[in-house]
Amino acid sequence: MTTISKQPRKQRKFLYNAPLNLRRKFLSAHLSKELRKIYKRRSLQLREGDEVKIMRGDNAGKTGKISKVDLEKYKVYIEGIVQKRTVGPEVQVPIHPSNLLLINPIIEDEMRAKVLRRKVKEVKVEKRAEQKPKEEKPKVETKMEEKHGKTEKTSSAKVLESGKKAKTLGSRSKTRSAQKV
Repeated sequence: MTTISKQPRKQRKFLYNAPLNLRRKFLSAHLSKELRKIYKRRSLQLREGDEVKIMRGDNAGKTGKISKVDLEKYKVYIEGIVQKRTVGPEVQVPIHPSNLLLINPIIEDEMRAKVLRRKVKEVKVEKRAEQKPKEEKPKVETKMEEKHGKTEKTSSAKVLESGKKAKTLGSRSKTRSAQKV
């Protein structure tokens, strides 16, 4: 997600030229302590309609719903957080998502609910209990076995079998060779 370079100019260039899927990930905020315990994750991507609390800046401590998420400028606009202009109407104040705390996320969306359930262990345990045990497949005899009645071992099977014998005998042979010396 980040560039290899530590140089600020290259980091900035990466942010300016980042594709939309990465820009979406950059627009995430920390969850409140209660939500962290419930969902077992630290942060979540911001969406319109989420309720957030401003933690830094002139508007620190205020809460509101997100009215707009700007992927181009990496900013979030919150209802009720406005600034007076010298000429013209009031304008919403752009806020960086790192200065926000997510209080009440919208979970009606199936994809978002799936993301939130992903790390919760209770859901995973239930799915494992529902799975059926795997059945062993019956062995199918080949034409060679049908003709001769016996199965001949391939060279690789013989090598594996001799290796197993060597491992079991290896401990004995080492002790015998050590006794001779």
